[in-house]
Amino acid sequence: MIKKNILVTGSNGLLGQKIIYELVKRNNVNLIASSRGNNRLVNKSGYNYIDLDITNKKDVDKVILEIQPHAVINCAAMTNVDACENNKKACWDINVNAVEYLARACESVDAHLLHISTDFVFDGNSGPYRENDMPNPLHYYAESKLASEKIVEKIMTRWSIARTIIVYGITDNMSRSNLVLWAKSEIEKGNMINVIDDQFRSPTLAEDLSNGCIKIIDQGAYGIYHLSGPKTYSILELVYIVADFYKLDKSLINPISSDSLNQPAKRPLVTGFVIDKAKENLGYNPVDFFEGIAIMDQQIKKNEI
Repeated sequence: MIKKNILVTGSNGLLGQKIIYELVKRNNVNLIASSRGNNRLVNKSGYNYIDLDITNKKDVDKVILEIQPHAVINCAAMTNVDACENNKKACWDINVNAVEYLARACESVDAHLLHISTDFVFDGNSGPYRENDMPNPLHYYAESKLASEKIVEKIMTRWSIARTIIVYGITDNMSRSNLVLWAKSEIEKGNMINVIDDQFRSPTLAEDLSNGCIKIIDQGAYGIYHLSGPKTYSILELVYIVADFYKLDKSLINPISSDSLNQPAKRPLVTGFVIDKAKENLGYNPVDFFEGIAIMDQQIKKNEI
């Protein structure tokens, strides 16, 4: 049996962890996880870990040349939208320059590169969006992600781009929260929370996104794929659903408009994805948001035991 070498960058993040834990179950894969700093996954067996800063071209070239990967899944990115607006150099370094280093290195060894992108490449005026709809980024993070998409398409022969939306889930050693955990925690504490009522998204369970990415690699599915949850909701609706699931006090949820936040980066109002292509080509079948919360809740309870 010939084993495929698969490298996952950004393996300490939510998506990266889910992909590692899924692929480590396979006996036909030599799995290499990589991120900056130490490995934060609890399970450290069944794969190799590399401390890799993908903004260092020399290191990227060295690792790709040594591993000779069949496929690379790039989960590494600077994703805090307002931080990207305020620190444009750091944003461009990891979201664009590093992607070019990966793309050129992967192309040199004929590797398949799967790059993760975002619904934010669209302006939110006509969502939900299909893969061939015209991007129009509203802020610097979105500009960086669109630029990285174009680099991948231009440089590479074997490439895929998976765009996604509001990824939620549970990870090992979780350093960052997400919409579900934030809303649950704040309302349980009795805190009033402000929630925007004029932005619409298709939230994505991390396991579903992971499965979609692995299907792309398994099937050699090239091009752009939209991988998100199946339904589009307002952010306010999402928080109400969290409150309903946990039987929390919805009077603590205060609807506000996007304009009232005065955020450095302007968010698109209505995104959401049409995921027909992923369903038909990949067999992608994501759960709805309520079911996704139930899956997360079981994982939280399991970790508490």
